[in-house]
Amino acid sequence: MLIPILGWMLFGLIIGAIARFVVPGSQRMGWLKTMLLGIIGSFVGGFVGYLVFGGDAFQASGWIGSIVGAVIVLLIGMKAGRVSAY
Repeated sequence: MLIPILGWMLFGLIIGAIARFVVPGSQRMGWLKTMLLGIIGSFVGGFVGYLVFGGDAFQASGWIGSIVGAVIVLLIGMKAGRVSAY
């Protein structure tokens, strides 16, 4: 039970790093926050990709859904951080 959760967390860290490189502009958040948002986005995007396309989580739909979800969560996190700074 614990091994799959740790695997998804590691997968989320990798996806968060990819999403950070994909998102344009300066990001005023640290790597830890970026990675945590990447984990959240990976869970959400991977789950939606699984529901829409089905299949195994490590298929292309899972990877693409996770990256898209992580990018969206990163953009929302950047927007929320920018709004609260003013």
